[in-house]
Amino acid sequence: MAESSSSVRGFAEAGADLSLVGVSKRFPGFTAIDDLFLDIPAGSFFALLGPSGCGKTTTLRLVAGLEEPTQGKILIGGKDVTNTTSYQRPVNTVFQSYALFPHMTILENVAFGLRRRRIADAEKLAKEALDLVELAHVASRKPSQLSGGQQQRVALARAVVNRPALLLLDEPLGALDLKLRRQMQLELKDIQSEVGLTFLHVTHDQEEAMTMADTVAVMNHGRIEQMGAPEALYELPTTSFVAAFLGQSNLFTGDVTDSSATTMTVGVAGVGIVVPLDRAQVHRGVVTVGVRPEKVTLHREKPSGSNRTVIGPGRVTDASFSGVSTQYTIAVPGFGDVTVFAQNTSLGDHARPGDEVYLSWSPEHAFGLLDHPSVSSGKFVADTDTGSLVVAEREKLEAELEES
Repeated sequence: MAESSSSVRGFAEAGADLSLVGVSKRFPGFTAIDDLFLDIPAGSFFALLGPSGCGKTTTLRLVAGLEEPTQGKILIGGKDVTNTTSYQRPVNTVFQSYALFPHMTILENVAFGLRRRRIADAEKLAKEALDLVELAHVASRKPSQLSGGQQQRVALARAVVNRPALLLLDEPLGALDLKLRRQMQLELKDIQSEVGLTFLHVTHDQEEAMTMADTVAVMNHGRIEQMGAPEALYELPTTSFVAAFLGQSNLFTGDVTDSSATTMTVGVAGVGIVVPLDRAQVHRGVVTVGVRPEKVTLHREKPSGSNRTVIGPGRVTDASFSGVSTQYTIAVPGFGDVTVFAQNTSLGDHARPGDEVYLSWSPEHAFGLLDHPSVSSGKFVADTDTGSLVVAEREKLEAELEES
């Protein structure tokens, strides 16, 4: 994205840090957030990643002031905002739905909030925001005259123009097609770097989180399962949930049969799988180890004379061509189905269903987990019965009426 000097001058105000201290949110019948501690540094691009129902959107709504925590504190820029309303917080939210006023021009949409607050030079600031998202040339158009990607950028400009210390992004690219979504991922990252605000991005899309965020927190059952730089989480997951949710993983469980000063060996179906100790969370007993599919090499014959872990023979049960690579599923006795991503570097050199193959990988690419895939925490029993929510809301209203 081309850099606009006027935009940089107008939007280079630093964002604020965000802290959640022991925050919980309970609804009738289930707990959405459970004793959450989280610190997001000022000026960072932070992603909350997880499946539906993990608590990421509830966390965003708590920060935005759209929900009240059952317990705990929320601090923005060191100030406790737990008991303040949403409009009193230095926060703006960009939702998946653009929510633009169809009867207003693009410039009027962006300037709307500033004019409501009687901010001087509202039109000038709105033009700067449109410059930032490279849409100054459509300022006089109506939303219906813009593409989906352009409307999303207008929604972003409208949020940024208010100069929030914290910008919340709630699945903002979900309505876009794949190509446009990838383009917007890069543009959002560029804008965040340019304006210097703190971005909190909520998404279930692993690629989206890893493409844009400086730090990713993977949520599960209302808690943060693992947090760190995208590369660190992908290369070294610590739990079976993270290993399976963030990309794909081949996981095997067995007993630690041997160890040295730097490695341990896990026995699976008579094969010793070597794992570096500094890449394993547990060093004795029954351990689950894993390797990513792109780290696995497929061989027509059993490799010999190497220091690689070798399993097989197995039989190819599926081969799916995806352009850049081919995804293979290989049934290996004692190991189950193993997934392999093989880059397509030559024509015609592909294994086919029914072929017998061997698999190998370097021990330095293996990792050991804290838990096992069969173990389920069972912490929360989901109860989304609307009747219980209605009863809770009625009781809340009755209590408020009694107080008044």
